[in-house]
Amino acid sequence: MITLGCRLNIAESDAIRAMLGTRDAVVVNSCAVTNDAVASTRRAIRRARRERPGAELIVTGCAAQIDPAAFAAMPEVDRVIGNSDKLKPAAWASTDAVVVRTIDRVLDTAPHLSAGFAGQTRAFVEVQNGCDHACTFCAIPAGRGPSRSATVDGIVAQVAALVDAGHGEVVLTGVDLSSYGDDLPATPRLGDLVAAILARTALPRLRLSSLDPAVVDPLLFELLTTERRVMPHVHLSFQAGDDMVLKRMRRRHSRADAVALVDRLKTARGEIAIGADLIAGFPTEDEVMAANSLALIDDCDIVHAHIFPYSPRARTPAARMPQVPPPVAKGRADRLRAAAATRRQRWLQGQVGTTAAILVERPGTRGHTPGFADVLLPPSPPGTIVSARLTHVEGDRLIGMPL
Repeated sequence: MITLGCRLNIAESDAIRAMLGTRDAVVVNSCAVTNDAVASTRRAIRRARRERPGAELIVTGCAAQIDPAAFAAMPEVDRVIGNSDKLKPAAWASTDAVVVRTIDRVLDTAPHLSAGFAGQTRAFVEVQNGCDHACTFCAIPAGRGPSRSATVDGIVAQVAALVDAGHGEVVLTGVDLSSYGDDLPATPRLGDLVAAILARTALPRLRLSSLDPAVVDPLLFELLTTERRVMPHVHLSFQAGDDMVLKRMRRRHSRADAVALVDRLKTARGEIAIGADLIAGFPTEDEVMAANSLALIDDCDIVHAHIFPYSPRARTPAARMPQVPPPVAKGRADRLRAAAATRRQRWLQGQVGTTAAILVERPGTRGHTPGFADVLLPPSPPGTIVSARLTHVEGDRLIGMPL
């Protein structure tokens, strides 16, 4: 199983692994968020064929859904299965070379509990899929379809089963996680889902994947800032820090909205670690606009930064806008990364001398703090939550000594 891209793909890869069992196959679960992601998928396919020449090679995921013909034409590929069918056992049993359908709201959206998480400390639960928005740079709606949510009861049952199986932390994932519940009867919000999980399971640690800063409902905000079982780690899909760029991206928040949200979060719970997605060199971005995004690193205390230069995706509105030269976009991305690295180092150094609860991951010599700082530990039992004193920083991680 070769997984590229987001946490949602990780969750789905484990479900696919469980369905296939001992079948002699290599499955490449692709990403299409950027042109580089598609190129990485192609490289992974060629490498997999060299390393496993006799295995069946199947490509699935967003890139396969968006452009199945291109992958079916690769000589290394035996079959292509789109996102529309990749969680359906019948698709994997089929003999069709290409299994790709248009994704619509009537497709099954139940989350898929996978035995593939066995032995892992952190499990990913898909609670939502697809997106109803139309950001001008994004091709993912074409690969994931419209927004669909799993039911609260179904998700709670899955989380309870994961807790019973020994998982110390669950991450709720989705393409547009903040839109959870829009399509369900009574339209429960993401905050309602989080509250139900906390009330009806004994889950020690709950973490959320990326949130839209325009949609953080009041109950979710309250739980993020007051509930100790909800990890103080909020990743926000800012994308840019300039109002004109945000408008041209067709985002639903302003720069002031982003700064105000982070200020409210950190005022209510100071240890919250902020992560963010930022795109450098979006079409029409000039140096002043780029400087506004650069300043957002400090203005929003971003310590987990996901930064990449803009990549024009076919059939998206932004691809038709005046483009920033790629070397300029790359240079701006480098400056964003440098600023984010400086901010992150300051954050890590600020934790030296403190004590943190570390979820120990395999092979038992590393883990993560509640704020998702990477910690190197002496050998400790995987799956346990240990109290450790953070003694110093080495590179991009903390060193911890269990108490």
